[in-house]
Amino acid sequence: MLSRHGIRSLCCAALTVALAGAAAQALAEEVKIGFLVKQAEEPWFQTEWAFAEKAGKDKGFTVIKIAVPDGEKTLSAIDSLAANGVKGFVICPPDVSLGPAIVAKAKLNDMKVMAVDDRFVDAKGKFMEDVPYLGMAAFEVGEKQGAAMAAEAKKRNWDWKDTYAVINTYNELDTGKKRTDGSVKALKEAGLPEDHILFAPQKTLDVPGSMDATNSTLVKLPGAAKHLIIGGMNDNTVLGGVRATESAGFAAANVIGIGINGTDAIGELKKPNSGFFGSMLPSPHIEGYNTASMMFEWVTTGKEPPKYTAMDDVTLITRENFKQELEKIGLWN
Repeated sequence: MLSRHGIRSLCCAALTVALAGAAAQALAEEVKIGFLVKQAEEPWFQTEWAFAEKAGKDKGFTVIKIAVPDGEKTLSAIDSLAANGVKGFVICPPDVSLGPAIVAKAKLNDMKVMAVDDRFVDAKGKFMEDVPYLGMAAFEVGEKQGAAMAAEAKKRNWDWKDTYAVINTYNELDTGKKRTDGSVKALKEAGLPEDHILFAPQKTLDVPGSMDATNSTLVKLPGAAKHLIIGGMNDNTVLGGVRATESAGFAAANVIGIGINGTDAIGELKKPNSGFFGSMLPSPHIEGYNTASMMFEWVTTGKEPPKYTAMDDVTLITRENFKQELEKIGLWN
């Protein structure tokens, strides 16, 4: 018969084994986060996914990737993540106005949510500042775009007296307005006279829309205009502007167009000669890695990401370096 001391020892041993088993199970439990993007086929989002997965390998979690091209698939994807034991997800929504529905669905499933690239807006069109967000610092990136255009003009020894800028605008979109406002500020600071900056409001955010807007503005240029700077909120708005200058008879050497995004400019930069000089390439690799890491920290330690993390790390890509810069972050194939 076991003594009282022996029984106590056996109980302690059993408890130790049980606790060790529970600890091992907790350690073995897989941490999963979701990463939802609106256009999974785009190189930008493929890169975000790839570096989110790299963060997972570095830190010990699994990334569940889902394409969400519309609202119905977005809400369905959140349910699917919950069913897979996911406690939080990062999302670039197909429509920013889905913000309230996404947040409500996340709360219903007891999940944390963070936005990347595109910020949620509420029913009144106001940013949902209570949802953590990581994205481009629009005004600051616009400033870098304007400074790059001014620097190239000076490199070519252009005289500001016969240099004019046409800025394609889309002020209905807050991000777009901030980018072009930043660009104009930099051009003015570089010495381009304010009355040499013309604005071309766009009806649509695509190449035809910007081409139409630029065509309507080019007729307002004085005869003394020899050199043109073409700006806009992204690559397509600048590409359309450059197309308009070609139709108007401006030689490529007399035009400097610099876009923002990089991924939509690859085809143009492959051309040996064009007024489209380059693009400000953001950092999808950093955004994918950082947002995934932030969500992992949030679901495992309770450390909530900042409400707004501004990314202004951009690289000017031109015909001279675009292939090398894109290769660095997996956007060249």
